[in-house]
Amino acid sequence: MKSTGSTVAELVQARWGDHRPGLRFEHQEMTHHQVAAGAAARAALLADLLPRGAEPHVGVLLDNTPEYPLWLSAAALAGAAVAGINPTRRGAELARDIVHTDCRVLVTERAHLALLDGLRLPGVRVLVTDTEAYGELLAPYADACPEAWRAASPSSRILLYFTSGSTGAPKAAICSQGRLAAAGQSLAGHFRLGPDGVHYICMPMFHGNAVIADWAPALAAGAGVALRRRFSASAFLDDVRAHGATYFTYVGRAVQYILATPDRPDDAENPLLMGFGTEAGAVDAGRFEKRFGVRLVEGYGSSEGGAAIQRTPGTPSGAIGRAAPGDELAVVDPGTREECPPAVFAADGRLLNGEAAIGELVNKGRTPFEGYWRNSEADAARLRDGWYWTGDLFYRDAEGFLYFAGRTDDRLRVDSENLAAAMIENILARWEGVAAVAVYAVPDPVAGDQVMAAVCPREGVEFDPLAFAEFLLAQPDLGTKMAPRFVRVVRRMPVTATNKVARSSLRGEGFRCGGSVWWRPDPGAGVYRRFTSGDEAVLVAQFRGQGREGLLPG
Repeated sequence: MKSTGSTVAELVQARWGDHRPGLRFEHQEMTHHQVAAGAAARAALLADLLPRGAEPHVGVLLDNTPEYPLWLSAAALAGAAVAGINPTRRGAELARDIVHTDCRVLVTERAHLALLDGLRLPGVRVLVTDTEAYGELLAPYADACPEAWRAASPSSRILLYFTSGSTGAPKAAICSQGRLAAAGQSLAGHFRLGPDGVHYICMPMFHGNAVIADWAPALAAGAGVALRRRFSASAFLDDVRAHGATYFTYVGRAVQYILATPDRPDDAENPLLMGFGTEAGAVDAGRFEKRFGVRLVEGYGSSEGGAAIQRTPGTPSGAIGRAAPGDELAVVDPGTREECPPAVFAADGRLLNGEAAIGELVNKGRTPFEGYWRNSEADAARLRDGWYWTGDLFYRDAEGFLYFAGRTDDRLRVDSENLAAAMIENILARWEGVAAVAVYAVPDPVAGDQVMAAVCPREGVEFDPLAFAEFLLAQPDLGTKMAPRFVRVVRRMPVTATNKVARSSLRGEGFRCGGSVWWRPDPGAGVYRRFTSGDEAVLVAQFRGQGREGLLPG
């Protein structure tokens, strides 16, 4: 797809001569002008480092330090693309990410050098930012000017960012300068983000959320940026106050972890105006606003840019919103390709026709999806029948509002009924004793799945199986098949590097996790008791008798 409109390079150039505070990190501060000048110096260095005719790709293996946005801005000026390298990857997988994206230069820091030991990275020049050699390398380019670059166009690649690797090796999604600039300008306009704001970036910048939904809107609005090296729930409020942060983004379980920190009487005394992200859930969003006085706006946008949903005035509680302008979104049955019927709700808000109403969200119209880097098979899987398939489950009400129901691989089939993990999670999140919850499928001895939930109690709270069972019975919208058969109690929810629950890990361990597991031996009963080694032996024998032992984790 060819992008049109502004470029990220133009947004960077616009900050030249702007001497307001532009970048904050720990005890450091840079003006917007200093950021633009630093970007110009790195762009000039990059032009000399890249071999003639090479793909202009720069790998960035950094925490959220000032060098990260500096190199994003430098790549924009030079018409190059940044491949965000995930520091939680290891060995051959890490080398594969760098080599696959054709990085000729890899920018890293001493803290991550050990990750590169023994890796084969042919033709890759490694720059270590927190060394004297790096400073000496940059010094000759200190007088570079951003207006010197005219190589970038709206269609120039600016990002190669890896999507989840839960179904194979991570795929590097392509984002052009035009799309990134448009996303920043759209969010800045939609949320009325202005030049006086400060965007707090605590999500990892190798992930699309931090760059597309936080850094790009700040650049478009001329707002300041405050960086946190790594997300810290305990440091969140102190950081927000110290930097005067007005806006932040989140993904996964970040909000739940913040809520799990001890309450303070002055929690609501902070400069934040709003937070924007995904997967907080209506219950925790309400708790966050009550405690901190900050509205959270749940949004949706596929990582690859193929579909987006915007929240507008009048959006019902629990809904994400309607299709963004230009998108032709539909909820369809992946098997029949037919559109699913509208959702039918009971008076208490319970979804009555989930079996029929829940389907995969597709974009039938023109999509800004720009493909994956050198992965035609993945491209074809996303673009089928002329539609963009998001891989996410939704349902739509009669007014056209869309409700998130989970990922396609988070669907459970219990007693021939299809259930969505996210819907069950939203109900379990109401329990006051829980800080975080994840719902996932474990195999049934006979057919289909059973529901398992991992719960992380709040600090100082012990899991009470009787209180939990009574809570479940009191939930009017918890269907008879939704109540968890197994409950795993964890002290910290396993998450990915982007704070999303590592469901593949939880599913892989199932009820044979060796931890604190409770279960209902009779699926129809509401009483939970400890799951013992004897229970496991009996259950495994049932699987063996049905020829389904191979479905169990080793």
